[in-house]
Amino acid sequence: MKKVLSSLIVFVLLSCCSGKQETSVNAKEITSIEKQLPDIKEGRYNVAFLIMDGVYNTELTAPYDIFQHTQYRKNIKQMNVFTVANTDDVITTFEGMRLLPDFNYVKDTIPTIDILVVPSAEHHLDTDLEDEVMINFVKKVDKEAQFITSHCDGAFVLAQAGLLDKVVATTFPSDIDTMREKFPDLDIRKEVLFVHDGKYITSAGGAKSFEAALYLCEYLYGAEIARSLAGGLVIDWKLEEVPHLVIKD
Repeated sequence: MKKVLSSLIVFVLLSCCSGKQETSVNAKEITSIEKQLPDIKEGRYNVAFLIMDGVYNTELTAPYDIFQHTQYRKNIKQMNVFTVANTDDVITTFEGMRLLPDFNYVKDTIPTIDILVVPSAEHHLDTDLEDEVMINFVKKVDKEAQFITSHCDGAFVLAQAGLLDKVVATTFPSDIDTMREKFPDLDIRKEVLFVHDGKYITSAGGAKSFEAALYLCEYLYGAEIARSLAGGLVIDWKLEEVPHLVIKD
């Protein structure tokens, strides 16, 4: 009996040691992944996606998918896509997806951003608007970016940064009245899925985030490339059938 117990104890100890060793290896692998940066190729548009805890999946992944797929099209200026956040920690989306930011805009050297995408997040109507570091980052990017885009309540961030003061915009349909109350001097439109005014493109969000992203691609590359990108994602894309508003280029 004693021999049996001794054998069991040795087996348990070996199992524990083996488990600790495996955990250590996994931790090293995770550390190496954290240090990897996205492949930013020259001669492309740099497209940054502003993420934070509570970001909604669709408003992030829809334009990300469209823009990333430009890398598989020839004879166009393709897009580098990457995420930016104010932390190195894992970001948890509203739906529970966990993401590791590519760049920490508080401390990292970030490539010049040509297109900034601001997806909606859970607290874009309240506490996120009090984040001065984030708002100032958006203001800074606006000085050099060719386009600033928002999806759903991401428009509240642009408004808080003062970027929509002289342009027409839209947001998530049920939040339009809230946005008008919070920013009474802004021109917020209903019954359109996206608005393009100057370098700002604001969209209703949700699945229509695909369409706002496809519109920007059609604007940059033409209808044929936009339809090709849409077809690759099984989207029936016809700009003339999408309720939208173009104020000025």
